[in-house]
Amino acid sequence: MEARAADKKSEGGNAAGRRMGWGILGTGNIARKFAAGVRGSRTGRLAAVGSRSLESARAYAEDHGIAAEHAHGSYEALLADEAVDAVYISTPHPLHARWAIAAAEAGKHVLCEKPLAMNYAEASAVVDAARRNSVFLMEAFMYRCHPQTAKLLELIRSGAIGEVQLIEASFSFRAAMDLGGRLFSQELGGGGILDVGGYPMSMARLIAGAAQGRPFMEPEAVAGAGVLGAASRVDEWAVASLSFSGGILAQLTAGVRMSGHNVVRVRGTEGWLEVPQPWVVARDGGDGEIHLHCNGAAREVLRVHDPRPLYGIEADTVAAHLGDGEAPAMSHADTLGNMRALDRWREAVGLIYDFERPENRKLPVSGQRLAPASRAPTIPRGSLPGLEKAVSRLILGVDNQRDGRAADVMFDAFFEYGGNAFDTAFTYLGGLSEVTLGHWMANRGVREDTVILDKGAHTPNCFPDKIGEQLAVSLERLQSDYVDIYLMHRDNPEVPVEEFVDALYEQHRLGRVRVYGGSNWTLDRVEAANRHARRRGIPEFAAVSNQFSLARMVDPVWRGCVSASDAESRRWFEATGTALFPWSSQARGFFTDRAAPHKQDDPQLVRCWYADDNFERRERVLRLAADRGVDGVAVALAYVLHQPFATFPLIGPRTLGELRGSLRGLGLRLSADELAWLNLETL
Repeated sequence: MEARAADKKSEGGNAAGRRMGWGILGTGNIARKFAAGVRGSRTGRLAAVGSRSLESARAYAEDHGIAAEHAHGSYEALLADEAVDAVYISTPHPLHARWAIAAAEAGKHVLCEKPLAMNYAEASAVVDAARRNSVFLMEAFMYRCHPQTAKLLELIRSGAIGEVQLIEASFSFRAAMDLGGRLFSQELGGGGILDVGGYPMSMARLIAGAAQGRPFMEPEAVAGAGVLGAASRVDEWAVASLSFSGGILAQLTAGVRMSGHNVVRVRGTEGWLEVPQPWVVARDGGDGEIHLHCNGAAREVLRVHDPRPLYGIEADTVAAHLGDGEAPAMSHADTLGNMRALDRWREAVGLIYDFERPENRKLPVSGQRLAPASRAPTIPRGSLPGLEKAVSRLILGVDNQRDGRAADVMFDAFFEYGGNAFDTAFTYLGGLSEVTLGHWMANRGVREDTVILDKGAHTPNCFPDKIGEQLAVSLERLQSDYVDIYLMHRDNPEVPVEEFVDALYEQHRLGRVRVYGGSNWTLDRVEAANRHARRRGIPEFAAVSNQFSLARMVDPVWRGCVSASDAESRRWFEATGTALFPWSSQARGFFTDRAAPHKQDDPQLVRCWYADDNFERRERVLRLAADRGVDGVAVALAYVLHQPFATFPLIGPRTLGELRGSLRGLGLRLSADELAWLNLETL
């Protein structure tokens, strides 16, 4: 697949005199406008069309000069058409992500109508699919491609109106009420924010970025209000107030049931700008206009000309950037930031679609059932004494996934890379982590294919009677009658170790725990626990979860944390054969660009990891990473995986990109000499 996508990448545009073949996926009104644009482009040609019915596809093909054999009665057939280099997706909103992913996996470049997906989580899955399959992807905000927008940014950056203070942007219209139509349908993702609100949101972020010398900027705060229709249950009109760093404010309006004056105004200390037609700029080619009002001067009308139709400019933008995988006009990061901001606007308004609710998220964003270990690289598995299931050598921490939709996307990806073990705890996010994992396992039907590492009895509730009490709650949250691995989250040295072991064994006897152990336990206490277990003839600790990483933990992340990175602890694990489940296995970002002696913006990172010896380790990691062509976190993870005892590192990626970066550590092979050198044991 990657080779095929790479071949198509090199074919794009008219570099060799060949026009790029566009496949139209969906035959609605916007698809007809885009087709007209392609005909007026410099680089594209209409190659094929796919619809849910062959009749509709044939009618579209006849109207737009597409050969009959390239009119397909299914989207799958369109994606299999070799004449198609790039796909334009114009289905109803909830189908965008599914078919964008399918197109990427078919090796096709993708231009997807806005919104790229229904929320940030879905959009991240689409971007990840494009990157994994080495294809181009852009969200189709056509106004971003027109030179009028470039001129607007040039004026902002040049200080034509001084320092930007306020951005006003609106896109709304009054449509006839039709509860069966997409604009007012919950099922079809209706409402103003996702249909047209992405335009003013993206423009505000773009202008705020230009004002501060950046491609775009994310708002520090998003407040909003809106009217949800009693019958439609979608936002029929809404407003948002944004605040950006540097004192920049924005006021946005969107609606599908409210007439609007759809303009953009930017007010600054030395004047103001108005864009009368910011969104649909000279649809059929011609002039765009920007009105410049400088303090004390007459209005100046600046015209920006391009003879090509608006959608033709968009098609040419795609062709010009195929080799980059994305276009500056609407980069992947820009799209993801915009989707996150729209999520915040919807949250402020109180709009959630029924299909986003936990009980309704039955399938991955791709719309296909999970395929375990279907992605490369595949995470290998190991074994624990007393546990029948094999355990993936990487364990996914779920405590940083507050949004269940984003958690689903992350869990799906991890599972398809071969990961089956998930780390959670009674205390994580007040129980939300267990609930989220429970919903995912139930929706996907993968409980018996999953290894749950759960923890309980955290300080100040670190007492034997709390183990069973908290575990009962955890099992209800997890929608399971047992956990595979149960670890005490902390130790309480004031309690005889025998009492803890007996309480753990009782849960094992009841069938609620398969194997057990301790997290943040000193090795002396672990040995005492195992001696008691041997005397009673019951299972010993199957695993210990203490902090372990290449970087030395200078100061405990939390009170009661125990590290096993020292030489004595490493010798103990090697001698006893006890499995280590290391948390903070990559030192919480110390081996990324978030850490450097001059970067002090993360107090915990500074307090826990900043030390001269760690910076020397970091320097060696980055040197080896550059030599191997991977990120520093991959080398840091490989160090943990290459210990002479069993390790199952806990990882906590916040994005799919971070997950892929970590997985590159699976393919690294480190020699004993390299391990010693990384840990400063040799020069």
